[in-house]
Amino acid sequence: MEPLSIGQMLASAALVIVAVLVFLLLFEPGLPYRVRPSAVPLDSRQFVNYLSAMVNARLFAAGDIEVLSSGEATFAAELEAIRRAKRSIHFEAYLFLRGRVAGEMLAALEERARAGVRVRVIVDRYGSLLTPTRYFARLRAAGGEMHWYQPFAWYTLKRLNNRTHRDLLIVDGEVGFVGGVGVADYWVGPPRRGRPWRDTMVRVTGDLVKGLQTSFAENWLEAAGEIMEQDAFVLTDAYEPEALDAASGLAVVVNSSPSEGRSTRARMLFQMLVASARESIRIASPYFMPDRSLSAELLRAARRGVAVTVLVPGSWNNHPFTRLASRRRYGQLLEGGVAIHEYQPAMMHAKVLVVDGLWSVVGSTNFDNRSFVLNDEVNVAILQRALASRLEADFASDLASSVEVRLEEWRRRPLSERAFATLARVLERQA
Repeated sequence: MEPLSIGQMLASAALVIVAVLVFLLLFEPGLPYRVRPSAVPLDSRQFVNYLSAMVNARLFAAGDIEVLSSGEATFAAELEAIRRAKRSIHFEAYLFLRGRVAGEMLAALEERARAGVRVRVIVDRYGSLLTPTRYFARLRAAGGEMHWYQPFAWYTLKRLNNRTHRDLLIVDGEVGFVGGVGVADYWVGPPRRGRPWRDTMVRVTGDLVKGLQTSFAENWLEAAGEIMEQDAFVLTDAYEPEALDAASGLAVVVNSSPSEGRSTRARMLFQMLVASARESIRIASPYFMPDRSLSAELLRAARRGVAVTVLVPGSWNNHPFTRLASRRRYGQLLEGGVAIHEYQPAMMHAKVLVVDGLWSVVGSTNFDNRSFVLNDEVNVAILQRALASRLEADFASDLASSVEVRLEEWRRRPLSERAFATLARVLERQA
């Protein structure tokens, strides 16, 4: 037997290294995120300050908040804001797919760019893979600026798994939109494709918009290589955070990007709120795959008497394998007292967390590894009873159109589902 050549040895070593990296990518254990439940009330200033410090987010007055519970309402409000823009429009999306909605959005952006408004757009290259660069040619010709986030190139390969999943619109630095609605006809019900996706966005005004602007500025630097100028921000007189009042509402904008040590601020936010809940936890998520430590936190909450209710999509799901991987987790949660409901009319894409009727989290983060570990995400966490009440009313309405998953029924699920769920388990960390 002839000895291996140097080239063959190098090739073998390279294959081994790649195999190890793939193994770590798929099976590396997550961080445990251990946290003690808060000893102070969730609406106390002590807890607010603690949460703000841990997620490294400035406190803002909540300002005026409007809940938009459908794609039609969201696009109408966004288009209205864009058409009224006088100075700047900053738009960031994971999905920007050709269709009626994208056409209307681009036409509005082009018109404002021609009128002299500074238009900046960031679109994730992977999320919008089917959208060609030439689709934005007229916007650029009108003076608008559009950049791909993490375009496919040799120098981005090491960051290929890092995508921007943020859905943001900030107009004139005075009004902002954040949530889970991208730019695609899914949210308005394209012909022969079923009913519109169910989703939630919030429209915010006042100082809270500054936090959203900061989130956009972070990814604008990464996509365009430009630090945004001071004029892009509407800067008011400084205030003392201690003067802010929980009765009128307090808020933080949590910008989340993966760190070298795998921790993210979004993951910290969710773990801290779930761990500190005393009465109720309402979770709406299209991709519900909590890791071991977050599942344990939900079970601990249920054991101490917290009513934990989870709302997920039913069989109408744009990622069937992800749904199977999600359903694989139901057993332990159901046994521990967590209620799980599957939405029936259409794809349920809302990303909402409401804790104790006090704290509301709305943004782009799913309850899965990709959102918590790999993506750039953004959420607003708001302490305001009125907002929590409105979101809980939407949640209750969605539950009325859902089917509760029963433990015995789950145990009798078909063998085919069990087999596919096992296969999905291999890929769920990338879902």
